Amino acid sequence: MKVTYIHHSSFAVEFSKAVFLFDYFEGELPVIPREKELVVFASHKHKDHFDRSVFKLAEGYPSVRFFLSKDIRMSENYRRRMGISEKIASHITYVGKNQTMDFMVGGQFLQVETLTSTDEGVAFLLDYEGRSMYHGGDLNWWTWIGETETEYEEMTRRFQAEMEKIRGRHFDVAFVPLDPRQGERYFWGFDYFMRVTDTDAVFPMHFWGDFSVIDRLLSDEISGPYRKKIRKILRKGETVEI
Repeated sequence: MKVTYIHHSSFAVEFSKAVFLFDYFEGELPVIPREKELVVFASHKHKDHFDRSVFKLAEGYPSVRFFLSKDIRMSENYRRRMGISEKIASHITYVGKNQTMDFMVGGQFLQVETLTSTDEGVAFLLDYEGRSMYHGGDLNWWTWIGETETEYEEMTRRFQAEMEKIRGRHFDVAFVPLDPRQGERYFWGFDYFMRVTDTDAVFPMHFWGDFSVIDRLLSDEISGPYRKKIRKILRKGETVEI
């Protein structure tokens, strides 16, 4: 399994029979072998996680499949105005919160599960070719200095409720927000996820181009129990084997 960091929360994961593309909205795509099936996941409609340009991939990959959060759902009239053909629309599956679905991709079984984001849309939990993955989208412990106690308690309740659904679960690879805008609380959601799951390799994401936040976490004693599992991203387009 090869993982390529594209930009922000966008990654490509290459398997023997397929390539999964997560939350793409801009940036240079890696070379995607034509013989592999391309599967595009979009966790929600925010412009830093989804752009209609992904539908252009259907020109080069006619069997491409799109799994889009239901908040991205497009009406027939809207699709026509945007030039999105019926053929492309037939390749779209809209996924809701807390769903489990089974599909065949590249001749292999794919299970798609979702959690409810604490912002918009969903987080994805996937099983494919014997490997398990988690892409959090905007599911995070979004807590900020200056918020009210009510806001803090509500966000904490919602985030921890989602994490309880996957407590003890194993993931071969996970993509989890690590957002420097949260100040001293930047690691809270990332740390909580790593402590409640059995994750082998974790990629920080959603750090707005501030790669230094990864070093900050690596040097923080809080990350001691899982530090060796953090995959440090050095640049866009970097590919690592998992």
